[in-house]
Amino acid sequence: METTITPSFSTTATIVRSATSGKPNTTIIRQLSDEKIALFVGHSVVEMPQEPGHFKYLMADHVADAQEAIDQLLNVYRKIPAVIIYRFNSSYETDLASWQSYFENHQVLRSIPFFLYTDQLSDALRSFVKKYVFIDEIITHDCLVKRLDDKVNFVSKFKRMHLFVPKSPEAPTVTYHSTPVNRVAKRIFDILVAGTLLILLSPLLLLIALMIKLEGKGPIFYAASRAGKNYRMFKFYKFRTMVADADKQLHVLKAQNQYCGNDNGPMFFKVSNDPRVTRLGGFLRNTSLDELPQLFNVLKGDMSLVGNRPLPLYEAATLTTDDWAERFLAPAGITGLWQISKRGKKDMSVEERISLDINYAHRHNFAYDMWLMVNTPFALVQKDNV
Repeated sequence: METTITPSFSTTATIVRSATSGKPNTTIIRQLSDEKIALFVGHSVVEMPQEPGHFKYLMADHVADAQEAIDQLLNVYRKIPAVIIYRFNSSYETDLASWQSYFENHQVLRSIPFFLYTDQLSDALRSFVKKYVFIDEIITHDCLVKRLDDKVNFVSKFKRMHLFVPKSPEAPTVTYHSTPVNRVAKRIFDILVAGTLLILLSPLLLLIALMIKLEGKGPIFYAASRAGKNYRMFKFYKFRTMVADADKQLHVLKAQNQYCGNDNGPMFFKVSNDPRVTRLGGFLRNTSLDELPQLFNVLKGDMSLVGNRPLPLYEAATLTTDDWAERFLAPAGITGLWQISKRGKKDMSVEERISLDINYAHRHNFAYDMWLMVNTPFALVQKDNV
């Protein structure tokens, strides 16, 4: 089947439709050769973003049309879309099977971020898409309009790193000690300990929740997206220790960041004696009681008791280079090598913190985790309010 590409009424979108005869029209693709292209697949009445700096959209009604357009871009102009967005519809099973076969036959295209677009998220949909490994995330209209560029950049960096970064023959071979037996033992230990602690500490958890509610307005828990093992994103829980609008004040405190990073390298953010921390929040942080809700993350399998700390997405996005990405090979954890070595100390560089994370990623096994657990109580009381 050949494909004709014709411009639509929109200045930011081009429509791809089937044609039964004639040669493929590559004029529009040639005009797009210098653009960052988002390929949107499916019947759509979605309003696309119009702001400068966003993508140029190719709109394809059917999967076959979209795949033909990708082939034209790749074979004629050596260019691929920056992202593929497939709109969920009634023919999803056939369409997703077609995409799966297509990526198996075109390995080079596996680096393209692939998002499933839906108007309504559901647990059933989240569960269904897990069997399609090429689907990176489910997005809605809010993401499409406001956050697509950042999300595409994050996912594409991670996928390119894993698919195309060659391993240097001169580099020493790293031996990872985590065997299937170690992983099973670690998971069983996590479930038993986290479940037991949640039961035993339930009166304390309720007391802390009540005190947070009485101290002032705002939610009891702080929940945010974090990146864990293999950059997998999940919802991360802590007791709220800051004022309700703390995230909005972040830019004001940038100059006080105790990590000396730069805009082009890895970045962490931590402020000594952070003024956003409440009086109760300071106590919870210094005693590490604010971390207790993460036991729910452990039970869910998002985290382990021992591992590298899951990072906010803006921090994780700066750690996709060869030098730093290895820290994401280890499971996310509540405590770990960094916590017992450097927690609460000011004299820590970004490089030093990441090197500790990478060290753990290379060495972690069940016995090492037990050693770290034994040493964790000595690091619970911090020396500085950070």
